Amino acid sequence: MIPFTRHAYAAPRRSLAKTISWRLIAAVDTFAVSYLVTRSFAWAGSIVGVEAITKVILYYLHERVWVHIPWAVRYVEPPR
Repeated sequence: MIPFTRHAYAAPRRSLAKTISWRLIAAVDTFAVSYLVTRSFAWAGSIVGVEAITKVILYYLHERVWVHIPWAVRYVEPPR
């Protein structure tokens, strides 16, 4: 667990970077599953395109909400 200091702050750009990196991983998974189900590159690509747009928005909002939830966050004093 990474300790937070009393001055820790998660910038929105961090949430955006995490959103994009996760979506790249998830898009490959979605494409693979969609292709296995449909046996069509066109359909799999369409599914990934629509899903990527909606999931980026939802994940970013989810991440920003969690920044404000103090559950399971410990505040420690920085080392001297």
